[in-house]
Amino acid sequence: MSLFRAVATVGGLTAVSRVAGFARDILTAAIAGAGPMADAFFVALKLPNLFRRLFAEGAFSVSFVPLFSAMLEREGRPAAMRFAEATLAMMIAILAPFTLLAVLTMPWTLTLIAPGFIDDPARYAQAALFARITFPYLLLMSLVALMGGMLNAIGRFAPFAAMPILFNLTLITALLFLAPRLGNAGLALSWGVLASGILQLLWMAWACRRAGLSLRLPRPRLTPEMRRLFRLIGPGAIGAGAMQVNLFVDVLIASLLPTGAISFLYYADRLNQLPLGVVGIAIGTALLPPLTRQIAAGKAGAAGDTQNRALEYGLLFALPAAVALAIIPESILSVLFERGAFGPAETAATAAALTGYAVGIPAYIMAKVFSTAHFARHDTTSPVRAAVAGVVANIVLSLALIGWLGHAGIALATGLSSWLTAGLLARGLHREGSLRPDRRLRRRLPGFLFSALLLAGALDVMSEMLAPIPPGLEGAGPLALLILGGAAVYFSAAILTGSVRPGEIRSLLSRSLADKAS
Repeated sequence: MSLFRAVATVGGLTAVSRVAGFARDILTAAIAGAGPMADAFFVALKLPNLFRRLFAEGAFSVSFVPLFSAMLEREGRPAAMRFAEATLAMMIAILAPFTLLAVLTMPWTLTLIAPGFIDDPARYAQAALFARITFPYLLLMSLVALMGGMLNAIGRFAPFAAMPILFNLTLITALLFLAPRLGNAGLALSWGVLASGILQLLWMAWACRRAGLSLRLPRPRLTPEMRRLFRLIGPGAIGAGAMQVNLFVDVLIASLLPTGAISFLYYADRLNQLPLGVVGIAIGTALLPPLTRQIAAGKAGAAGDTQNRALEYGLLFALPAAVALAIIPESILSVLFERGAFGPAETAATAAALTGYAVGIPAYIMAKVFSTAHFARHDTTSPVRAAVAGVVANIVLSLALIGWLGHAGIALATGLSSWLTAGLLARGLHREGSLRPDRRLRRRLPGFLFSALLLAGALDVMSEMLAPIPPGLEGAGPLALLILGGAAVYFSAAILTGSVRPGEIRSLLSRSLADKAS
């Protein structure tokens, strides 16, 4: 499968997941709002998700997939499967006791991520209860990440990319049917998180069996391959998880602010994650296996071309997404979330945070490509240095801006620090001669930038013409018109400047649909 088709497959399924996620968030906002219970659940969800994204889907994926892919290329499937089975055994041996310990010590563990809750007994007690229920999700999703990495390595991206759809549908079911019975939406969502982990594990086990990748569970042994994997995972946790560490810092600092700050940042990040997931994660997931194989086979020219095309596709979609979320955040948020317990004040507060996050969207997409290029070359040191610098910058900027902008300053600090991380990663690749923008990329990038500026002006004018856009479903039509009109302006400008050819867009859509049908 080509990079173009792989990105379309992962991105398309991620887009479906984000639609389901918005449906889940609409229900959550209407039922739970942005009060103490919502804050408690979002903290409880953040804790296992932080470890999952840092280690299971972050450090583990960027460390395991290159090793597994290289073994497939050089030694064949039997050797690669033995390595995967040994990894499974070690993963369970380490994470099962860790999960049990975290559940038993949760009230104390919680103070690390939300120290501001200590002075609020109601939020603290609820968050501790919710976190005890959700934390086993880490173990379940770590096993899912192992199976997904194996499938990605052989070019089967769809099963793993579909996982978030199952997660969102499970939580929607919990909100609709379990919450009324329990009388507590946060508690219902917590049980939904755990149930979704079990369902995702069963789905991935079935997908692996269909692909001929069934795993046995041997006795855990510290083989040379395991030692190498562990050496990569440690730095990889920081290098691949810079964004997640920054979001963790956001929650920690926001816990010190008035009630609602954590919820505002959560809802804003949900919109921010749409382009990051559809574009950034899709490119990172699709880029790592082929880039690793090309480098392992000594095909430097092919690896460079793959890397440049990933940057091109990423920026083509990241720039308009960033502009839209920065220019019309209140229109989008009011239509999606403003109902029930989520009113105009919550919309305005969340919009301020969303604008700050949007500043960093193009940088995050570039950082995803650059860090993946480092990991494909088994270089975990450079991403670590860049990530640490980004986290330090995020903390300093957050503390400097919250007095002026409140919770929105935390989001803006995250967006700005992403640019530092991307710049340091790019400098590292350039120094070693692995980042060489080709003629096509250099020619198209100015056109992308011009089209994005034109889009900003068009959205500003069209939003004034359509104002006021009513909240809720009544505003869905005007918002759709605004988004479609903006997309028409952006892609028309990109075509006229020669940055995109009409055939490429048609090819992307047709290949995406073909991949889903297959």
